[in-house]
Parts: sequence; C-alpha cells; structure tokens
Amino acid sequence: MALLPPTMHGEDEDMNGCAVETEVLVKAVGVACRAPSLHNTQPWRWAIDGDTVHLFLDKTRVLYSTDRSGREALLACGAVLDHFRVAMAAAGWAADVDRYPDPNDTTHLATFRFTPLEPLTDVHGRRADAIMIRRTDRLPFSAPADWGAVEQLLHQTITSDAVHLDVIADELRPELVEASRLTESLRFYDSSYHEELQWWTAPFAATQGIPRNELPTAAEGDRVDIGRRFPMPLDERDRRRTYGTDRSKVVVLSTRDSDRASVLECGEMLSAVLLEATVAGLATCTLSHVTELAASREVVACLIGRATTPQLLIRVGSAPAIEQHPPATPRRPLSEVLEVRNSSRH
Repeated sequence: MALLPPTMHGEDEDMNGCAVETEVLVKAVGVACRAPSLHNTQPWRWAIDGDTVHLFLDKTRVLYSTDRSGREALLACGAVLDHFRVAMAAAGWAADVDRYPDPNDTTHLATFRFTPLEPLTDVHGRRADAIMIRRTDRLPFSAPADWGAVEQLLHQTITSDAVHLDVIADELRPELVEASRLTESLRFYDSSYHEELQWWTAPFAATQGIPRNELPTAAEGDRVDIGRRFPMPLDERDRRRTYGTDRSKVVVLSTRDSDRASVLECGEMLSAVLLEATVAGLATCTLSHVTELAASREVVACLIGRATTPQLLIRVGSAPAIEQHPPATPRRPLSEVLEVRNSSRH
C-alpha cells in the first residue's frame, strides 16, 4: 500500500526523535474511510492537529428509524478506527489510541498518537491491502474451505475482553432464518424505515449510500436466506446460479454489555474479522438487520448460548476467484469528513 514510511528527525524535535507528516495521516484517513457502515452512511469526522489525530461520531448521519440509538453508527466508527490503525501500521507507525478522551463530549471517540513501528512486516501490508480489496458481497457464497482453521484464525483476531465471537451451528441456521424473517415482518408497516432504505439506495447517490447495481436481484436475493431486503434492482441478473442457496458460515459478534465503549470496540473487532477473512481469500457480508430489533436479537442470543448482547452478524464464505470484483462503493470526499487544523511537515 502506497503510504509514506516514517520520517526520522533529530533527538531535539520530540521525545521519540520522530514525527508523522500530515501527508501520511491524510492518506491513512482516506484509506480508513473504506470501512463499512450502515447503508454506507459514513458517520464519522476526523481532525488532524499536528501529528495527533481525532475521531468523532457525526450525529447528523445517524439514521433515525433504522438506528435510533446510534448503535450501528458507533459500530461503524469502531471499524473506521481499526482501519486507520491498520493503515498507519502499513506506513510504519504504531497508534496509541485514547478512547473517549473527553468525558464531556461523547462524540469525541478517540485520539491517536504515534510511535515508529518495529519491526514492520509483510503482514501489516497485507492487512492494509485488504482494506482496499474488501467488498460487502450480498450474493450467495459456497462453503468456505478448511473452515476449522479459518474459524480458529478469526477467534484469534478478537483482542477485546468486551467482545465475543461465535459461529452459528449449521443445524441452527433455520432458526436464524426465522429471526431474519421476524425482523422483516415487524418492519413491514414501518414507513419511515422503508423511506430510509429507498433514500440510501437511490440511483443518483455518488458519494454515499448503496448503488442499486450492487444490490441482489429478486432471483439472487431468494438464494440468500438471511439478508436484509433492499429495494430490488430493475433487472433480471442471476449471478452465481451454480452456487445454489447460500452456504456461508455465520459469525456473531456480541458484547458483554451495551456501553458505548463496548460497542465501539465491537466495531474494531468487526474490522479485524473482515480484514483477516479477506486476507484468507474469503468473501464477507456484514448483517445488522437481525440485531436491530429486540425480538430477533434475543433469538440470536439464544442460538449462541451466551448472556451477551449480539451486535451484528457476518456471512463468511467463498466466491468465484475468477469473478470480476464489483466496483468500490462510493465514499464522501475527504474535504467533507476531515479537518486539518495544524500541519506537520518536515
């Protein structure tokens, strides 16, 4: 990944003898903003002050009907936090993260300061490359190969004591399908929810939302039994017909409580799982609709057998290696999400 390496300076410049140039920070923020978010709302703001970086929740981009509590926006901000940390590591910098640094401002999610990362390995570069490769794939998957080894690897990515990873057993999948259908039925007459879905999948969206051509058609959606039901594209594509019904594994991320700090860390672990799966050559699709309502969330909690709060699900599986990757979903210009207060140039 083309980020600049650490810039070394004399010992008199600061206690570490080095500082991060603004150009490196700006590039890393741009990479981090590839993080997934509910309907691609991108609910974050950034500020660069010298060689310190601040991450904020943008409350104006929290969806009133779909995400009334702001939980999913906070998960997205956790994912963008971890993406930024990964991007900085690829540039040769270890990020020291102070979460919720201002007790009087709950939108101030994190402050980052940096030290040179040693040793810098190929693993750091592969994870950063995975940020640019990863896509939310809503089409059917085939079963992932060597799942036992992959599952162990995904468990190892969970480094937060507040977050748990579980895999829904294949024999319990029908009950998970029922929980997904329950969510859809409970929202069938929720006009404001459907208005939000229509708005964020509008065909004119250029920097946000989900392009209609990236949504599954009716035929494709019928073969994915636990996906959110989006407005259907007006075409008759039927990709991956030979795959039949989706045979992905379903991963659940849950937290020990519903505190803001735990939800933010869950978003960080979401990022880690998605990137690790991408490095392993697997396709992923984050599912949040099943955990948006209490009734279906309770079903998921029973299925994993934990006294925790399910935050989201992830489908993990195999997609055709020869298939052309879909274009990257749009992102807001950095000028809309990033403020550079003071530059650090050397």
